[in-house]
Amino acid sequence: MLFYFLYPLRDLWFGFNVFKYITFRAAMASVTAFTLTIVLGPIIIEMLRRLKVGQHIRREHVEELYQQHKHKTGTPTMGGFMILFSVIISVALWARLDNQYIILCLISMFGLGLVGFLDDYIKLVRERNMGLRASAKFAGQLLVAGFIAYYIYRYTDIPHSLNVPFAKHLILDLGIAYAVFIVLVIVGSSNAVNLTDGLDGLAIGCVTIIAIAYAIICYITGNAIASEYLNVFYLPGAGELTVFCAAIVGAGLGFLWFNAHPASVFMGDVGSLALGGVIGLISVIIKKELLLLFIGAIFVAEVMSVIIQVISVKTRKKRVFLMSPLHHHFQLQGIHESKIIIRFWVVSIILAFLSLAILKLQ
Repeated sequence: MLFYFLYPLRDLWFGFNVFKYITFRAAMASVTAFTLTIVLGPIIIEMLRRLKVGQHIRREHVEELYQQHKHKTGTPTMGGFMILFSVIISVALWARLDNQYIILCLISMFGLGLVGFLDDYIKLVRERNMGLRASAKFAGQLLVAGFIAYYIYRYTDIPHSLNVPFAKHLILDLGIAYAVFIVLVIVGSSNAVNLTDGLDGLAIGCVTIIAIAYAIICYITGNAIASEYLNVFYLPGAGELTVFCAAIVGAGLGFLWFNAHPASVFMGDVGSLALGGVIGLISVIIKKELLLLFIGAIFVAEVMSVIIQVISVKTRKKRVFLMSPLHHHFQLQGIHESKIIIRFWVVSIILAFLSLAILKLQ
């Protein structure tokens, strides 16, 4: 928004010329999102406390795990509101709103955030522990992802193909199946972050690290010179997503201020579903769908641990892990929660560096 008001004034003062630079607006979006989250955090947390929107710790699984988490009972949740609000406001201020990819990301974040809100509302306010029925939750995600996929397939210049890392000449043309693939990526990424959101700061820390790496890749993808040099798919307009990713970084760091162990607030499904989905969407737009499996390997590992556990219990009547998702397995091994979280962050940082290195190896 500020671009449209201030950049035209560059003839009056040369300083306004900075608004044409994505790097400047991305930095300011990050600072704005961080500031909004820090300022609004205490207000929102107190509001959630007064509304008695607190976390319920279920006891029916493993007693040892319950004992480790029971102190979190009553901790305000649905704090993802402050993340979504800060990102949306920051993007509205600093991004170019005539960019279709920015609009798609805003729609994705709002739509999946709404699904998460309904799940949290039923779970916490209506006091039905499991929240939305799985079928209703999945249907909501499919509705949002389906709309996004349809628009991308019909109205954008994004190729309906997959670029395979390490094999620059291997491009898989999916045709109409690409729309289905988009839905799979968005819904899968959304649920993966949701599953990972089980320890203080774990999910938001990993999302923030991925957003930093994606901000760099988005800038390269939207820059004709940089993309040609690195042999990366070039998509005009994709560079504007750097601003969106930077806003996620700022809001993520701001939320981590309150969500760090011991957490004062949890993001809830309203935050995890929205953030996971928009990360998946960005990977689709910049044609790094398969790279997401690598850069987001923490999320993949969490999902796979659940799948493996379910299959093993149903077929062999035995558990592979002490408990799934994976972070609970490590907890039951006696590793302290803070150590698990920091080690997962470390792995995410290493994966982010390696993913950026892969760009040059294509």
